Amino acid sequence: MEGMGRLMDLSFYKGKRVFLTGHTGFKGAWMSRVLIGAGAIVTGYSFEPPTEPNLFYLSGVSENMTSVIGDIRDFDHLKRVFDAAQPEIVLHLAAQPIVRTGYEQPVYTYETNVMGTVNLLECVRTLQVPVKSVVNITTDKVYLNNEWCWGYREEDALDGYDPYSNSKSCSELVTHSYKNSFFADGKTAISTARAGNVIGGGDFARDRIIPDCIRAAGKGEAIVVRNPHSTRPYQHVLEPVMAYLMIAQKQYEDDTMAGYYNVGPDDCDCVTTGDLVDLFCDVWGQGMAWENRWDGGPHEANFLKLDCSKIKATLGWNPRWHIREAIEKTVEWTKVWMQGGDILNEMDRQIKEYLEA
Repeated sequence: MEGMGRLMDLSFYKGKRVFLTGHTGFKGAWMSRVLIGAGAIVTGYSFEPPTEPNLFYLSGVSENMTSVIGDIRDFDHLKRVFDAAQPEIVLHLAAQPIVRTGYEQPVYTYETNVMGTVNLLECVRTLQVPVKSVVNITTDKVYLNNEWCWGYREEDALDGYDPYSNSKSCSELVTHSYKNSFFADGKTAISTARAGNVIGGGDFARDRIIPDCIRAAGKGEAIVVRNPHSTRPYQHVLEPVMAYLMIAQKQYEDDTMAGYYNVGPDDCDCVTTGDLVDLFCDVWGQGMAWENRWDGGPHEANFLKLDCSKIKATLGWNPRWHIREAIEKTVEWTKVWMQGGDILNEMDRQIKEYLEA
């Protein structure tokens, strides 16, 4: 695949003040490490990590950043931290990210994903020195899903089905409104990024298939798969992390680059959950196997993929690792962790490999 190193220079972030919400989560911890390695001045704002164990504390990534534990719903606290950080770039990853949790806790999900976005954009709006670049990370599930065979484009209707997906659709609409109402002067460039299902080392969330695989492998048990025929745009966590950083950089340099971007794998890497688990079993080895056990859970989409033509044509971004490579990197990280190895070194190694691919 085309080398992103020629298209994106992470040295851009050296000395830049970056405000990162959701830094204690799986994707946020990887983002923190990339930014720290690039020399950015990072302030993170988030709840305590949502799982135990968790990548944020296992890696010790907080040692080289300002990490603030807080609730994105608490505007007054958020604003104090935000104003103190005086950021040039804002990356909004904080969210309630699990579909099933959305069904169990819909009010909390909407408060976090919708009002959290409002609170953050209010901080941006009221900062005396304008923020240069804002990227709000949502999800591929923001679209009205017609279960059709082609990928959704950025112009397609936003209307997520379940509370999680719908709250992210609402977050998109909030962002659009703030952009039109308060940032039309171009001083602050604002984009949203809609990424697919991410996998990689350090994800311990419940109700996600690769963490389920890893837990089963650790116990020597068969993997239980709820919906093996569902198709999702699976990708390694570094794919969207680097895409978000590219969007933030490009619109910082040229505000006409701001917009709404899908971030997903190529069609050849949009696989069924059953195929994904087959790959995991093959890469893991040791006779790993899985079983189909539908548990009668709530509605989830069966077929979903993204058309990423816009980000490829506009910014020159392309995915780097195919789905098998993404699984291999996930397994490599996991075995380092299980063997008590140097997790931070493994993260740095994978980041370097990704940038050089």
